[in-house]
Amino acid sequence: MPVVEANGIKFNVQIDGAESSPALVFSNSLGTNLHMWDRQAESLSKTFRVIRYDTRGHGKTEAPNYPYTFDMLGHDAIALLDALKLNKVRFCGLSMGGMIGMWLGRNAPERIEKLVVSNTAAKFGLPEIWNQRVVAVRKEGMKPITPTVLERWFTKSFREKSPKEVERIEAMLHTTPPAGYAGNCAAIRDVDQRWPISDIKVPTLVIGGKQDPATTMEAAEFIASRIPGAKLVGLDAAHLSNIEVPDKFTKALEDFI
Repeated sequence: MPVVEANGIKFNVQIDGAESSPALVFSNSLGTNLHMWDRQAESLSKTFRVIRYDTRGHGKTEAPNYPYTFDMLGHDAIALLDALKLNKVRFCGLSMGGMIGMWLGRNAPERIEKLVVSNTAAKFGLPEIWNQRVVAVRKEGMKPITPTVLERWFTKSFREKSPKEVERIEAMLHTTPPAGYAGNCAAIRDVDQRWPISDIKVPTLVIGGKQDPATTMEAAEFIASRIPGAKLVGLDAAHLSNIEVPDKFTKALEDFI
């Protein structure tokens, strides 16, 4: 995996597929890394040049120890596109990655050909909840929050029938740097895109999870209602829908892009 310097830090990036193919960028959720997209990359790299990166503070990307902002995370993505000499891409983000996607659709529409935002929200939770999580993670690390997070990320039936997949994601949570996780919690806490996303003119697909307690189907419906011409797809899954129903997620994504 190449290391790419962008916006002042070093990013871990993985690229699959032919260089001549259209570029498709994936952005991970809070607490995971680029490997959350393994199933999609395996399938779509036959048609696209698939670029995955560990968001600032995640995986093998550097994790500066200070609060992040969505302007920072958005400019990270733009700087990565510049470093990789990608003028225009298709972009797919889930949860926090979807919030980055909405920022890009608003602030850098000339760089985005098509936008997919999944299991995300234009405003995500109350500030005090994020503040409590920042304090907890900085004090005790990642492991104490894991059981609650996994319960929200996957339905009970999926956790029972696919324990190895849940364990894989659990390992991503445990290896996320607490400083990076806390920094991204601050970014999510402070951003409110409910009204600005109406300025997005990029063709957009919104994917929601019908059993997602973190970013509900109602949150997906709101985003779709605010972005002119946006399409909406509901999947029978909880928060990490690309992992819980990978084939249906990939089909929805591929049909759109």
